[in-house]
Amino acid sequence: MSFKVAIVGRPNVGKSTLFNRLVGRKLALVDDTPGVTRDRREGEAQLGDLSFTVVDTAGLEEGTGDSLEARMRRQTDLAIAEADVCLLLIDARAGVTPLDSRFAQILRKSPTPVILAANKCEGGAGQAGRMEAYELGLGAPLPLSAEHGEGLGDLYDALAEYANSLAGNDAEQALEDALAEEESVDGFDPDAPYEPDLEAPLRIAIVGRPNVGKSTLVNQLLGEDRMLTGPEAGITRDSIGIEWEWRGRRVKLWDTAGMRRRARVTEKLEKLSVADTLRAVRFAEVVVVLLDATQPFERQDLHIADLVEQEGRGLLIAVNKWDKVENPQEVLRMLKEELERLLPQVRGVPIVQFSALTGKGTDRLMPAIERIHTLWNARVPTAKLNRWLTEAVSRHQPPAAKGRPVNLKYMSQVKSRPPTFAVFSSRADDVPTSYRRYLVNALRETFELPGVPIRLFMRKGKNPYAGKKKRA
Repeated sequence: MSFKVAIVGRPNVGKSTLFNRLVGRKLALVDDTPGVTRDRREGEAQLGDLSFTVVDTAGLEEGTGDSLEARMRRQTDLAIAEADVCLLLIDARAGVTPLDSRFAQILRKSPTPVILAANKCEGGAGQAGRMEAYELGLGAPLPLSAEHGEGLGDLYDALAEYANSLAGNDAEQALEDALAEEESVDGFDPDAPYEPDLEAPLRIAIVGRPNVGKSTLVNQLLGEDRMLTGPEAGITRDSIGIEWEWRGRRVKLWDTAGMRRRARVTEKLEKLSVADTLRAVRFAEVVVVLLDATQPFERQDLHIADLVEQEGRGLLIAVNKWDKVENPQEVLRMLKEELERLLPQVRGVPIVQFSALTGKGTDRLMPAIERIHTLWNARVPTAKLNRWLTEAVSRHQPPAAKGRPVNLKYMSQVKSRPPTFAVFSSRADDVPTSYRRYLVNALRETFELPGVPIRLFMRKGKNPYAGKKKRA
């Protein structure tokens, strides 16, 4: 898909040099004199297999009224507003200046995502300035040398993540549009059986509070000391993606930093680590929330699990350090009761207990993840859904609105990953949230969908299946 990247920064940090490097031609005038670029310039860029529009902007200048600086600044503001991603460039050799800090603050308030890059890092000369850039609060700065073409691989990885994210947003919009038209998404056929794509890697993220054993678990699964571990909390700071193979199937496994309650997250580096963990959750298919069996079920565990559900990912609860539990059956019973009570939105989420340190029980984790992934891709035939809807409504009628009955006409699955359904009614707006929750819980129980989010939309309109021939 095509997207737009705006290169912004103070004067003389190398924005036009990077622009020329990305478009492959010297379209923008480059000189050591600050402020050469005054107008926005667009070009078609290619970076690996990514194609996008790149925008060169004037240096972020402060100005008032109708001065030249103010007009240049307005052009830059427009470029930021129109872009899908902003690339904030700083001069690593000069370090972070007050102007860099000022405009980083402006970009943090903008809804446009920001990638921070430190230019002029060739030969390691800008390493100190690059480390200073962490204080801007925009994530880890990418080391670049626009003049020498160094660091473009890191830039590709960063832009690829945003391209995938934007593609996900387009899919959500397509879902809304398709529901408005009362059709399934992208030719999705709920009657066709699910066939896993064995060529694509199974994407898994392991998340949880600090010091619950995430890195130890990763090492146990890989069979090697791939991740640094120890008794200290917070050793892992970055989300580390690891390519792996399990029973002939490709796996992309993310080890993530521990997530504490927001009020306790004060250090800048920890904030960056938590943001990195959230990105790992968004790009995973199945998320394993790891708990410590020796500590009580905490509110932060619920917050993390709820975040996974909101992102629409398959969820699995894993309990580490099970070898230290004195009464395992009682602890497991209490844990299941707590989950049922506190996480009703993913009722029936599976629980796997093990000791990551000794390896006992870890062999049950990957089969459980694979089952969740299959359920996350579940498809329910339309005929079965409508028979189920008739039975569900007969057991519990929707409440009348203003003295008039609410009739649910039919339903269909419109997409999977996670399973998403649309129920059609001439009075869809009058169906209360409590009744929708009843339908979701009944769907989960009848079609055995534990541990995966279920999306249910109420829509008005005529039956799009009316008049269609029935399947043989």
